[in-house]
Amino acid sequence: MGCTHPKTPSNPSAPSSDQEIEIADKEPEGSLFEDSNRDIWQKPDRVIGLLEPLAGKTIVDLGAASGYFSFRILPKAGKVIAIDIDPKYINFLQRKRAQLPTPLKEKFETRLAEADDPLLEKGEADAILLVSTYVYIENRVPYFRRLRSNLSADGKIVIIEFKKKSIPNGPPDAEKVSLSQVESELRAAGYKSITTDDQALDYQYIVTARVN
Repeated sequence: MGCTHPKTPSNPSAPSSDQEIEIADKEPEGSLFEDSNRDIWQKPDRVIGLLEPLAGKTIVDLGAASGYFSFRILPKAGKVIAIDIDPKYINFLQRKRAQLPTPLKEKFETRLAEADDPLLEKGEADAILLVSTYVYIENRVPYFRRLRSNLSADGKIVIIEFKKKSIPNGPPDAEKVSLSQVESELRAAGYKSITTDDQALDYQYIVTARVN
């Protein structure tokens, strides 16, 4: 996931919740979103708004890759856990963490997960964000049933995937999953209050689901 990182607060000891972070590091080879226009079509502020409230909350970026969303969420959240199954991304995120101001460093955690287990504790997450990750998870119904137990009582998941139609950005159709399939699988996994939006983002749809 490629991104242009925002700027470091001028006073590292007291970062504003509205300030973002600039990390001088090169992303791993083969990043999915090596696109200088991503900030335009991804609309990260709108996506992050779906995770509100953030203050004092633990937010999980599942399939974090290079941390496009993790480091945008971090100044506003109580804690961010960036999870990936690829060691090269975890190493990259750890290098970025080392460059953070101490207050942000202390509330940022990376976690190398297993393909069938995000390695989260029961009720550990208040919200879980998956961007272009859902499609690559195998045995999704049992996986997301298990993920429900990792959410707090009022927790939610936000899933963003590329629309399964001809669009000028994103992976080939074989690496896409339809919106209706995501809805069906989440219902089978026991999620409630499932809402969808295929208009807010140019190339992707959004699915939000709650534990209760």
